[in-house]
Amino acid sequence: MFRKCVIVMMLLIITPLMFACGDEGSRSVNPIDLENFEFPNPDLPVVLIDIEDHGQILAELYPEYAPITVHNFIELAEDGFYDGLTFHRIMNRFMIQGGCPDGTGMGGSGRNIVGEFDSNGFENPLQHTAGTLSMARNMVSNDSASSQFFIMHANARHLDGDYAAFGQVIYGMGVIDSVIDSVTEGPNGAVEPEDQPVIISIRLVNGSQIELD
Repeated sequence: MFRKCVIVMMLLIITPLMFACGDEGSRSVNPIDLENFEFPNPDLPVVLIDIEDHGQILAELYPEYAPITVHNFIELAEDGFYDGLTFHRIMNRFMIQGGCPDGTGMGGSGRNIVGEFDSNGFENPLQHTAGTLSMARNMVSNDSASSQFFIMHANARHLDGDYAAFGQVIYGMGVIDSVIDSVTEGPNGAVEPEDQPVIISIRLVNGSQIELD
């Protein structure tokens, strides 16, 4: 059991892969009809994650439990930071991880944020179940999250309290299935640069940026 947990934890730390980036001429498929979409919690911010050749995901964000994390994610998304980046680490029945500007697993936005999770002194009851959005970090510092995030493909409750969960997929889990089925999984979930699924964009489509105290 200990060995299994160590291997799983390695998947979420920032470790080197090879370079990859998005190409121009990105292809968006199966766009969501946002005008007629009924948001389950209209007061919450919702982002649309558009993945080239796979489809679109809607995820609501939870500033009540992770305000700094949500603010950082929305700011990066609205600034176009994620446009053309990739999912560089993918593991079936676990998660897909992206948001590294180098496509290597080592990059970030140039700033780090505090880790909003229980073992770092923040009360965050969000669980790592299928569809949860959470922040990747290194194993040296609890406050090393930057731009890299992951979306759970299946439950991984052993991550609860040690990673800053901040959102939940409300539409598009089939897109995550498609992403996972499209790649050959390498060591620690590494994906070859030419095979890394491309994030066309991430944009706020419901609600607004939150104000931090």
